[in-house]
Amino acid sequence: MFTTRFQKWVRRNAQRLASRLVGLGVTPNEVTVAGMVVTFFAAGLAALGYLLPAGLVLAFAGTFDILDGALARASRLTYNYGAFLDSTVDRFSEGAIYIGVAVYFLSGHGALVKWQVLGALFALAGSFLVSYVRARAQSLGYACEVGLFARPERVVAIVAGLILAGLGLPIVLTWVIWALAVLTNVTVLQRINEVWRQAREERRIQREQAAASVPKGTRPVGRDL
Repeated sequence: MFTTRFQKWVRRNAQRLASRLVGLGVTPNEVTVAGMVVTFFAAGLAALGYLLPAGLVLAFAGTFDILDGALARASRLTYNYGAFLDSTVDRFSEGAIYIGVAVYFLSGHGALVKWQVLGALFALAGSFLVSYVRARAQSLGYACEVGLFARPERVVAIVAGLILAGLGLPIVLTWVIWALAVLTNVTVLQRINEVWRQAREERRIQREQAAASVPKGTRPVGRDL
């Protein structure tokens, strides 16, 4: 996770910029969509093999994720559709990046290519499931914030992999993708376990409440044997 000090610094500066954007009439949804467009551009660069620029552009695109929330708070334009759009756009953006990386892998040769593409597919599925499990759990009333690799960690990992690969260490991107393939799915299992734990506790409380509602000294009526 990011350090608390770094989080405060990012939020403070995002809030300052958001205050200026409010005066220009920019809406949070416009920032959200703009971030997706920039991410698509980064994905295109990755697909074409321009890994260092792709990493830098993707890092820049990540600022839009912070800025749209800060702008929503500054403009007081927080409503359900904005949250829905933000989550949907995030899935489009993640999908685009993994597809771009997979296309880059396909331009290679040798037996490693199929493993690289397979890793990208596993990472994509895991990333989508991390977000889906959280959303589904929250829709049922459960808290689901646990896990090793939430979206910020995934973005940082991919940015680092692209930049290092672009600096002459292409194998690093393969390692990063497979690390994401494993750790995103581990995160899914962590969240499933967390929801199961909360559901078990919920059932325990319900049983205790049901038992407490039965008057003492009573028993079910049945046939004497």
